[in-house]
Amino acid sequence: MSNYRLRKTILDILERMEKDGAYSHLLIDYELKTGKIKAKDEGLLTEIVYGTFQRKLTLDYYLDAFIESRKKIAPWVRMLLRMSVYQMVFLDKVPDHAIIHEAVEIAKTKGNKGIASLVNGVLRSIQRKGVPDTGNIKNSAERIAIETSHPEWLVNRWIAMYGEQITREMCEANVTRKALSVRVQPLKISRQEVIRLLTAQGLEVRPSVFSSQGIVIDKGNVLKTDLFKEGIVTIQDQSSMLVAEMLAIKPGMEVLDACSAPGGKATHIAEKMQNKGMLYAYDLHAKKAKLISQKARDLDLTIIVANEADARKLQELHEIESFDRILADAPCSGLGVIRGKPEIKYNKNATDIKRLAEIQLEILLHVAPLLKKDGLLIYSTCTVEQTENEGVVKSFLQQQPDFIIDQRFFTELPAGFEHSPGRTENGLQIFPQTFQTDGFFLTRFRKK
Repeated sequence: MSNYRLRKTILDILERMEKDGAYSHLLIDYELKTGKIKAKDEGLLTEIVYGTFQRKLTLDYYLDAFIESRKKIAPWVRMLLRMSVYQMVFLDKVPDHAIIHEAVEIAKTKGNKGIASLVNGVLRSIQRKGVPDTGNIKNSAERIAIETSHPEWLVNRWIAMYGEQITREMCEANVTRKALSVRVQPLKISRQEVIRLLTAQGLEVRPSVFSSQGIVIDKGNVLKTDLFKEGIVTIQDQSSMLVAEMLAIKPGMEVLDACSAPGGKATHIAEKMQNKGMLYAYDLHAKKAKLISQKARDLDLTIIVANEADARKLQELHEIESFDRILADAPCSGLGVIRGKPEIKYNKNATDIKRLAEIQLEILLHVAPLLKKDGLLIYSTCTVEQTENEGVVKSFLQQQPDFIIDQRFFTELPAGFEHSPGRTENGLQIFPQTFQTDGFFLTRFRKK
């Protein structure tokens, strides 16, 4: 694919993300699977798409200094300028003159000579003068918002929750890429052997502290290895691996995963059960429930029964006190996975957060009676929002006097979590910067 076609494809992806709210990882995966993108260009495409969207507000701050405020610019032109400035400021793989040339060519083809002239003028001015200094922004919340490209309302909200330092560190982490992590299928092979095999193939890897099955990939493409293709390892973020580790699972148990899709945690739990017992996994949508079944088949796990169901109606399907363990990995705002899905921070609002917290509480209150006495219930989310996490935990305990926070949860956490900044009496908030993972929350209730 020519440089022009590559950047035109990148622009098309960014436009769809902006206009249709499409998910970046799905669009990128689709383009890569078409086979039209050369292997050598895959990394650049991914970098520019993610980087441009991650830095969108920062790039707009730069551009606004070179574009007349009254001048109307079509959305695709602004996106073309954003992706071009991103490459000029944050990347050093392509020289500025080549970036400007490709942008002008796209502007000519997609627009007209006038647009091409505008694009050329703005980019050459930035090349000549450099971008404006964000240090001139006096308000600290506004400066964090612009420098890390987070909506200011969200920055202010997090400062009120966690203070300015943690907020800045979190926002800065959200505009960086984290290392990919995989989980070993221990019924097929040991983690030590997988590390040996991956290292022999030229990958740079290390064991995860989150899970005895986890491996962090620091360098190399594990997706192209036979180990991945044959279901020996599966992709899973380290923070979500902690769920199955903390569920205190034993073979032969009856387990419920109330909000399961796409099945990463369910399959991990089944592996911890040594594929013995019964695990019921549900999702609100039939299509997603099928993903759970497919993932179980890929990993040769037979104890998972996946079906479509609303987690708030599972008492219609199961008797009270049916399960030894329950996982409620509830639908959430996703504000802990911004670094992998940058569009989330622009699309969510305070009303969404409040509504999701209400749903999470409904799910917990509904599944709680399904747990056996002395059973364990884990509540988890992939967000850093206290309204959804600590707030839901407190509300649940107020309305369910038969449940308490299981204090053994804190003593059973892996080494290194003793002084984690997100640890409170109500659970563990993992910030994206603490271990370079997704932001994640989990706690464990015990039924008295």
